[in-house]
Amino acid sequence: MPAPSARQITMTAAERRRLKQIAHSHTAPHQLVIRARIVLDAAHGHSNNAIAQRHQVSVDTVRLWRGRYDSRNGPASLRDRRRSGRPRQFTPIQIAEVKALACQLPAESGAPLSRWSSSELAREVVTRGLAVAISASSVRRILAEDTLKPWQHQSWIFIRDPAFSVKAARVLELYARHWDGTALGDDEYVISADEKTSIQARCRCHPTLPPGRSRMMRVNHDYDRGGALAYLAAYDVHHARVFGRTSAKTGIVPFMDLVEQVMTQQPYASARRVFWITDNGSSHRGKAAADRLTARFPNAILVHTPVHASWLNQVEIYFSIVQRKVVTPNDFTSLDQVEDRLIAFERRYNETARPFRWKFTPADLEDLMARIERHEQKERNLQQHDHCEHQPAVLAPAA
Repeated sequence: MPAPSARQITMTAAERRRLKQIAHSHTAPHQLVIRARIVLDAAHGHSNNAIAQRHQVSVDTVRLWRGRYDSRNGPASLRDRRRSGRPRQFTPIQIAEVKALACQLPAESGAPLSRWSSSELAREVVTRGLAVAISASSVRRILAEDTLKPWQHQSWIFIRDPAFSVKAARVLELYARHWDGTALGDDEYVISADEKTSIQARCRCHPTLPPGRSRMMRVNHDYDRGGALAYLAAYDVHHARVFGRTSAKTGIVPFMDLVEQVMTQQPYASARRVFWITDNGSSHRGKAAADRLTARFPNAILVHTPVHASWLNQVEIYFSIVQRKVVTPNDFTSLDQVEDRLIAFERRYNETARPFRWKFTPADLEDLMARIERHEQKERNLQQHDHCEHQPAVLAPAA
């Protein structure tokens, strides 16, 4: 009986291009790379024996993937098919109980923990008798089904400023070059200002080693403290220009020195209006700070962000860049070196800076306030419901 001939494979240019990407990939699974190469060789008309010898696999392996390749599904047909595997060790009820436990705070269970880990959850499951035995890896697999990660946490804060929406809208309006519904002119500017406090000079006890082959930069853990200073910066929102200075401490005088540094040079000195956006720090808080600024520079207008909303101040983005590129890792022999590095980076930044792509718009603010209102209304309804449930029943008098 004659031997069956090898299956002929034809493919389009697009299919061939996708398979070549997999065949030359350095990140795809090795098995998938070999299978893609087998199919490509088969499409070129090579025999099974030649392909097997070329890729150091068995002829049966070549025959399997040559026959399984489906042009309609493309590379997906080269992946392993689903297998039944061994039966589940845990019932659906046990799985639901593990997930419910992970969604509780440890304090509610009496556990002296700040947050759950997989091993602690496995221990609690056994302690409660939800399962005879369970491993931490099994807990992780169960939680992964619903993307539950109780070992992670995210901080948040309530909006405490009663005029949050009004103040935030004014700041967003300035970012869009509008004020009181009127477009800003070419001779009007928006400045975002704040202080980055307590930048320390940590002199490492051993020199920092540069990165090398298969080795990252190494910074000694031990250090001597060389004091700390504050970095005050004013950022021109629409022209991406930074003005900075250092000070031994923050306060009204250092902040006004920064204002004078900016307002005494062009184009701000002769500008029609210069809007200064600041948070509610003690150096520039309240109406007194606004009056003090206007008295010193009549064309300057102080605009405050809402309380606990410094994220609306664009200079904070610049400070985050400074933290990543200048201050971390902290290895300075003196405060003078810190100051020199900050000022030098400021000049370097201004050479290529572009305005930040601010994406939080007044429409996003409206959506945020609407979500908060819905959440607060839901909380009020729940409180009213609980209050009614705890009220004693009152019988109506008989007619």
